[in-house]
Amino acid sequence: MSFSDLFDSGFKKRNEDHFAAIVRVAMSDGVISDAEKAFLDRLATRLDITEIEYKEILKDYKSHPINPPTSYDKRLERLYDLARMVWVDDIEGPNQHWLLEKICVGLGFHAQNVKYIADKALALAYEKVDLETFVDEMKNMNK
Repeated sequence: MSFSDLFDSGFKKRNEDHFAAIVRVAMSDGVISDAEKAFLDRLATRLDITEIEYKEILKDYKSHPINPPTSYDKRLERLYDLARMVWVDDIEGPNQHWLLEKICVGLGFHAQNVKYIADKALALAYEKVDLETFVDEMKNMNK
């Protein structure tokens, strides 16, 4: 096995764990809504999760470790990607906001702040800002 094979398998495993964590968030109320299912379908494609892996993760999502980003910057980077996905998926209105709030909690943001974080993240996704602008705006949203 070459070094690149090790990297690829590690990257693939992180994607699977990340996907399983989002499934866990979606399942926090016991069901996956149609909007959540549509989002998970698109997320699986973007994370290169095969149909077989998708079904296995749905059956046994709790067996995957939760690996939320440990640094604030990494959480913001992941939020940037996920906010753009939620926006692009045309999950509109309260479902869009509700889903992103759940994701924010799953990423490790404090539950009392997720409404404001999701509001700002969706506004920035709508404006199609780049990552650097997103991170700067999120860090300075209370100033």
